[in-house]
Amino acid sequence: MRRSQRDDVCDSTWEDGILKDTEILDLYFDRNEQAIAETQNKYGTYCFSIAYHILHDQEDSDECVNDTWMRAWNSIPPNRPDYLNIFLGTITRNLSFDRYKKKKAAKRGSGDLGVCLDELEECIPDTGSSTEDAVEAAELQRMINEFLKTLPEKDCNVFLRRYWYSEEYAEIADRYGMNLNSVKTTLFRTRGKLKAYLEKQGITV
Repeated sequence: MRRSQRDDVCDSTWEDGILKDTEILDLYFDRNEQAIAETQNKYGTYCFSIAYHILHDQEDSDECVNDTWMRAWNSIPPNRPDYLNIFLGTITRNLSFDRYKKKKAAKRGSGDLGVCLDELEECIPDTGSSTEDAVEAAELQRMINEFLKTLPEKDCNVFLRRYWYSEEYAEIADRYGMNLNSVKTTLFRTRGKLKAYLEKQGITV
């Protein structure tokens, strides 16, 4: 069964849940531990999906999701994200990639995730782990977000499904009713556009 497109990051209509994001954020700012339960209720499946597409392991994915709630608790406040789903998804994604790299360091490039990462290396420079690197990474992420806003919604969602959720070509093709070649062509062209966009901003690989 094809899943709804409403969980795409580019789709602003994705906002179902028991509490509104503003209400959940208010709980964090009140230091009310119910915030974690409400976050789990609303975004647990979403964050688990991100982790599992990267790790393909239930236990590891559950641990990354649980760590996401703790990271959110420790960073809200002072942060009050405009888009809670993207904020949480970014934390989960980073935690999952860190775990993946630690477990698969000797096998880098094997499996679909390795290919996915290699594809992005064509247009996005690597970032380290120092404070200065973190600042540069945040600026790079801002630029990429601005670039994504220039894309047609479908192209944006295909790009995010591949490089945000780490989905395979076949999954993306099924989700959007495309054939595999169309998915690959769309991603190839979008990577080219992203590389050109970043070069105009002074960012080169």
